[in-house]
Amino acid sequence: MNYFCQFKPLAVLAIFIFCLHSMASRGAPLAMGADISWLPQMEASGYNFYNCNGKAEDCLKILKDHGINTIRLRVWVNPSTNPWSGHCSRDEVAALAERAHKMGFRILIDFHYSDSWADPAKQKKPAAWASDNFTQLKKDVFNHTTNVLVALKLRGVTPEWVQIGNEIRDGMLWPDGRASTGGENLADLINEGYRATKLIDPATKVIVHLNDGSNSHLYQWFFDRLEKYGAHYDVIGLSYYPYWQKVRTDYTRTIDDLGANLIELTARYHKEVMVVETGGEDANAENTRDMIAALIQKMRAVPSNKGLGVVYWEPEGAASWSKYKLSCWGANGRPTVALEGFLEK
Repeated sequence: MNYFCQFKPLAVLAIFIFCLHSMASRGAPLAMGADISWLPQMEASGYNFYNCNGKAEDCLKILKDHGINTIRLRVWVNPSTNPWSGHCSRDEVAALAERAHKMGFRILIDFHYSDSWADPAKQKKPAAWASDNFTQLKKDVFNHTTNVLVALKLRGVTPEWVQIGNEIRDGMLWPDGRASTGGENLADLINEGYRATKLIDPATKVIVHLNDGSNSHLYQWFFDRLEKYGAHYDVIGLSYYPYWQKVRTDYTRTIDDLGANLIELTARYHKEVMVVETGGEDANAENTRDMIAALIQKMRAVPSNKGLGVVYWEPEGAASWSKYKLSCWGANGRPTVALEGFLEK
């Protein structure tokens, strides 16, 4: 008698359980990400993308061929109609998210809770919310978050991650949600975004994002406040830009501090971590490639698979179009070697 055949169903089940356990222990693949929120503007302006062989090709396809598996998109409340700053509306973001999702990309949505750029220097309320009291402001956050995520859901897209605010080291929706004036209001606003996100899909992870990722003192000060006031979130998001830290191309001066901060954050707050923004000078593409590869290794070094991935901010935003010096695209319309940092060896 062939005893293997006799017990084959049990053997298959055992192998299946073993594989599930193995996959769980390894966690999901690292997010190799790109924020490409400029893409609709670039395409509308007639910008042409070319692959490394000089052939015209969809930017998303080029990114995928360079190891990118995750797309991050910012969303504004009521952007203007200006051709340069009037994008990132709910409907435009939903359409691009659907396009990326159909190509197999994982999706991260970055809520700025503003009509335009939100960052450490500015967290301006949307014009439609400007006169609202704090009770209504919390409803605004909940309703806007829900509205956007429903628009995505109707297109068949459920984001894997949602950011509640963008680089909110001193909070968001100033002055009500400043972190430095207590933090309780900020925690309440974050909780409204968290509640809306989980209502649409409990599996979507909520990120809270600060800049200056190698500054452990900033992160401890900020997240201790969130803990004190009961803010709910799943992931700590970090920005890492040696260029803005004034070390420019010498990322080796700060990347160990970033790596130590990643590990400390997971231990102190029991959260996952992700570098949701990074970038290096396009004039030093080889250095930027090496920095990306080094960041990925720092992420892999976070214990218990709590390091989720690395996202490059606007790699496709060639300086010839954007005047931004930290892209991964050359004047010839092709990706530079910087993007090869995502192709792990």
